[in-house]
Amino acid sequence: MSLVLVDHPLAQHYLTHLRDENTQPDRFRRFAKHLTTLLVVEATRQVKTRAETVNTPIQPTSGPVLANSLAAVPILRAGLAMLEPVLDLFPDVAVGYIGLERDEETAQARRYYAKLPQLDGRYTLCLDPMLATGGSAAQAIHFLKAAGAQQIAMVSVIAAPEGVEFLSNAHPDVPIFVAGYDERLNDKKYIVPGLGDFGDRLYGTL
Repeated sequence: MSLVLVDHPLAQHYLTHLRDENTQPDRFRRFAKHLTTLLVVEATRQVKTRAETVNTPIQPTSGPVLANSLAAVPILRAGLAMLEPVLDLFPDVAVGYIGLERDEETAQARRYYAKLPQLDGRYTLCLDPMLATGGSAAQAIHFLKAAGAQQIAMVSVIAAPEGVEFLSNAHPDVPIFVAGYDERLNDKKYIVPGLGDFGDRLYGTL
């Protein structure tokens, strides 16, 4: 299991405020953006670099620049909250979207939309704030691989052990980056203690 818990104090500070039921949508969106920035920085440590020579005001010098372009693929709708920080951070990002809807009776994911860029040669981030059962993430990553993605990282805000185990078994080559590794799923397949429905809290549709 390749699980990376991003336990930076600032990441945990933002996560606590996201969990707080009193955090209103405007602040929730802001905290989600800041936390995603920290998660994505950690998730892209393995991005390749190449040397480039530049001229400082004093003399020429060589330094590393990014050699990999990126792809960011949020799982709709909640994953959209995690897209902007990637676009802010990286100079060359292709964006795709995967729409997966959870059946409330079976907790299984159903795809209703997919639009993916060219993924071959790009370091691909799959973005979904809640890794609960792992079914949606595993299905999305299957689509990404079928579209040519070879190096993929899963980036989530929080995860349940059941989801991490499922995704790790389905895609053992995909590292998972989270800020919170929670206790379990309840009988409705929601993460405990969790933070509620991320999309509803993000967009004020409670």
